[in-house]
Amino acid sequence: MRLPDFRRRADAVRSIPLVTVLTAWAAQRDWRDRNQWRTERGPLTVTGAKFFNWHLEEGGGGAIDLVMHLGSMEAAAAIVWLEQQLGRGPAAASSASRAWQPSPAPSSRRGAPAPPRTLHLPRASQAQLERVRRYLTGPRCLAPDILEPLIDTGRLYADPRGNAVFLMVAGKPQRPIGAELRGTGPRIWHGLAPGTSRDAGYFWVGTQGSRTIVLCESAIDAISCYQLHSKQRDTECICISTAGVRSDPPWLHCLMARSYRIYCGFDNDEPGEAASGQLISRHPSIQRLQPPAHDWNDALASQHP
Repeated sequence: MRLPDFRRRADAVRSIPLVTVLTAWAAQRDWRDRNQWRTERGPLTVTGAKFFNWHLEEGGGGAIDLVMHLGSMEAAAAIVWLEQQLGRGPAAASSASRAWQPSPAPSSRRGAPAPPRTLHLPRASQAQLERVRRYLTGPRCLAPDILEPLIDTGRLYADPRGNAVFLMVAGKPQRPIGAELRGTGPRIWHGLAPGTSRDAGYFWVGTQGSRTIVLCESAIDAISCYQLHSKQRDTECICISTAGVRSDPPWLHCLMARSYRIYCGFDNDEPGEAASGQLISRHPSIQRLQPPAHDWNDALASQHP
């Protein structure tokens, strides 16, 4: 991207409201404080065009900075993401024939479904796979005999940056609809592959044929929960990641219609408890399964000195 073109395209997307960007990124707004958002990289405070991540002590201003922060992208990649996902600039025009047409006037859109976004899964890197293995079996204490089948089937792989990629799928064909990404370097972060549709599917691990499902907040928590329960008799289960705390994911209704016994295993913290309460109030058949530590991976790590 040449400098004049870069500036022109940056000016076209920089002023997109941060709330619009966060919604497109599937971040969760705090119902108690509308300036607070839960993202895969930690909680953000948003004030006008400014944002700040209190966990990472990083902040910035404008839509481009926000996408760079959420996706660990360079500026050029962030501009392309904004163009493609929010329909501004040449990248949006070039992708329209592949993905969706520009939004019609507001009067004609009432009740219309949201346009699909183009999924961009990271490519696999065999060279980085051992780094991902070391991270997951070391600091995360995950068992190789659970990880290897996921790797062999392509549901877990490494990308060229050394991130762990957990594939999210939908339906019996296991159609990819996105991915959870987890950094494995000194600066740990997590996010979603661009274009991921959390409403369409999920990452899962477990015993096929089991009639018990546990909902967890992340792929690593789902694997941890399954690992903890697989050691016990008569506790075979399937563990599903909701890719962030969610009080009523749309795909849950399909699982409930198939008469699964479903437990909510969200984190043992205030957001996890609040979302669990909302979920169970909507679906009283769902039961709470509280992690014995802050989350399932912490519980697993506590068993490994």
